[in-house]
Amino acid sequence: MNDTHIDEQESEGAAGGAADCSDDNPLLFARVLDGVGAGRPLTWEQALEWQPDENGKVMWVHLCRNRPGVEEWLEKLGIPEPTRELLVSDRTRPRAFREGETLVATLRGINFNPGAEPEDMLSMQMWCDGTRLLTLRRHPLQTPRRVLAMIDRREAGPTDAGALITEITEAMINRMNRSIVDMNEHIDTLEEQQGGDDAEEMLDKIASIRRNCLGLKRHMGPMHEALEAISRYAPSWFEEHDRREIAESIDRLRRYLEDLDISKESAVVLMDDIRGRSIARNEQATYLLTIVAGIFLPLGFITGLLGINVGGMPGVDDGDAFWIVVGLCGAVMTAQLLLFWKWRWL
Repeated sequence: MNDTHIDEQESEGAAGGAADCSDDNPLLFARVLDGVGAGRPLTWEQALEWQPDENGKVMWVHLCRNRPGVEEWLEKLGIPEPTRELLVSDRTRPRAFREGETLVATLRGINFNPGAEPEDMLSMQMWCDGTRLLTLRRHPLQTPRRVLAMIDRREAGPTDAGALITEITEAMINRMNRSIVDMNEHIDTLEEQQGGDDAEEMLDKIASIRRNCLGLKRHMGPMHEALEAISRYAPSWFEEHDRREIAESIDRLRRYLEDLDISKESAVVLMDDIRGRSIARNEQATYLLTIVAGIFLPLGFITGLLGINVGGMPGVDDGDAFWIVVGLCGAVMTAQLLLFWKWRWL
């Protein structure tokens, strides 16, 4: 399943022109949005000292949550302890809730890292108070890098916190579609190849697709609920147009869930068809062997009976005895074939 996405497997540090976090600090990248779609970079020290101003600028900080220094900064920002634990924990079930004027969420995205399966989804925690957006991850996740590239290229990037959150969630959901389309293409290819001889290999591939569908749906269902919670309970700084954008993402995710159901059912139908064809071929082979055995069983009985080494067997000294036996066997075979044809066994 991963072969289709070789081009997607750039390293976390390669995209967006930012280095991965070091042992010294947890920062992956930081930007201060200028309000017109671009942003300026910050170092870890600058991010620690940054304060909101009257211009309404927003700081976005993307962190590696298992590095030292994260929990200390979260505590310095005044984030309650239960929320801090959620932001740095490995409890990755998608969810979202409002905490005063802040929005807290855990989202999941498709894992396109080398050697990973699509259902091995990666989590990203999010905390935002309208002026600071913190996103935290443990393993490389490419979606934030793609949004960062929009900001750095000044390509109509997000202008405020709400737009930034909707852009990240939309990019994450769009990447889910690639995996679903990939599975559908695999199913179409297998349907075209189902006349092949290697049924076991095809069944293994279909079983892998079904596992991927089930894994994606297991995580995308809670993701759908989390986005609905964002749309319903987000603070006032999450503007009306941001809610409309989230509603569009929710509707898109719902369609993807329906596509997963269709893909899963298509895989089941294809698996049943391949198994049915295989069983039919085996039954046909067994039927032919039964017919052959039914034909030669009486012939074997006759030849075995006449071939016993007992004195007094008729025709032993007669030179025409062999041809008489051959003719008798031929007559028996002809009679059998006629009976089998009459009984519609042939």
